[in-house]
Order: sequence, then C-alpha cells, then structure tokens
Amino acid sequence: MVRSNPPGAMVYVDNQLIGTTPCATDFIYYGTREVRLVKPGFETLTVSQPIPTPWYEIPPLDFVSENLCPKKIQDFRTVSYNLVPQVIVPTEQLLGRAEELRRSTEQGAVLPPAVIGPPGSGGPVLPPGAAPVFSPGTQPVLTLPPESETLVPSGALPAPPGSLPSGGQPLVPLP
Repeated sequence: MVRSNPPGAMVYVDNQLIGTTPCATDFIYYGTREVRLVKPGFETLTVSQPIPTPWYEIPPLDFVSENLCPKKIQDFRTVSYNLVPQVIVPTEQLLGRAEELRRSTEQGAVLPPAVIGPPGSGGPVLPPGAAPVFSPGTQPVLTLPPESETLVPSGALPAPPGSLPSGGQPLVPLP
C-alpha cells in the first residue's frame, strides 16, 4: 500500500503506473523498488524503497511456510510519503540569474594559453575534438592557401576570380 500526504499523487513503482494514492499492488519478489510520486503543484518524489524479506521466507523456513501452512500467508506492507510543495522562482530573480550567467560567460570567453600556437605558425593549434573560442565582438578569420595548394572537394567549385578582395579562394557548393 502506498500513501501520500496530500493524497491524490500518481504512483509509479519501477516505472510502472500503479494508480493514485492511496493505492496498493501485489509483488512476488522482495528487494529494493523505485517508487515515484507525481502530483501537480508538488515536487516529484523518487525513493528507492527497500522491501526486506520476512523471516518465514528465508530458506529453509520458506519450505515450511509455503507447503505445510494450512492457509496462504499475506505479507502486507504500507509506505507513506510527505510531498513538498513546488517552489516557484519569482520572474525577477530568474531573469537576474540569467543576466548574471550571460555576463560571466562573456567575460570568460578567452582561449587558454595551451591552445594558442607558437608565433609565426599561422594560427592556433587545437587539441583533437576541441572547438575554437573567440572573444566577444570578434569574428573568426579564415584564410585559404594560394590557388596552387587549394584542394577542391568533389561537389564544390571555386568562386569566380576577383570576387574576394583578399585573393583567397572560397568554395561555392554546386546546386
């Protein structure tokens, strides 16, 4: 039996919907069960609830209790939970935290020294899987090698000559 204060919470045992509190379900095996209670206006409560084996179900006593006992033994367990009202953060406080986070990320957007390549190397050397980070207000500059060293992947054509003032050759995808 699962009870809650206040009643009326949806009960899930091991991710299976059981019903609305107060409710009961049968079980065959003892052990730890995951009990989750969900009710609008209250925090969702998830508990790992141990259900220990009673003494008469421990071998070899279980042979006697299951085979020689004249009537079936019912093991009835009741668990009760108190639900906590959901905390609603005021809009002003939420916006203040968002603005503080925005400011902290703008101030911290700098490349670490280990990522910057040696002078004259042509740019940063990034470790495998790393993405470049740029300071706020700047734009990345992409330069391509001269035409003799430019590799054009299949499915792309170089831009018309003179279309770039830098003299580089961007790739224009085929339609």
